[in-house]
Amino acid sequence: MKHTGKLLTLLILLVFAATVAMAASGGNQKKGKYLYKKNCKVCHVEGAEGGKLTPLSKTQVQWDRFFNKDKHKVKADVWKQFSEQDLKDMQQFLFDHAADSDQPETCG
Repeated sequence: MKHTGKLLTLLILLVFAATVAMAASGGNQKKGKYLYKKNCKVCHVEGAEGGKLTPLSKTQVQWDRFFNKDKHKVKADVWKQFSEQDLKDMQQFLFDHAADSDQPETCG
């Protein structure tokens, strides 16, 4: 009976932690797709300055690393044109449709 109580407590904590983690991203993937297509695809198509880059170009972990650490190092000024929420929205879109996601997508 003690183990059941501990197991139930652990399960509740895990569900809470997952909920908090999902809420922390706070991104709207539909808005993120719009923002990516409007602002990023200009440079990130085949033959363009930034080279072809779609959600499928990276895994979920790689997209998170890009948004949390890299922050577009090559052209840092590009990053500054977006609000924090815009960046969260784009991150959510790219994460949700990454190569290893349940719904991989190229971005059309």
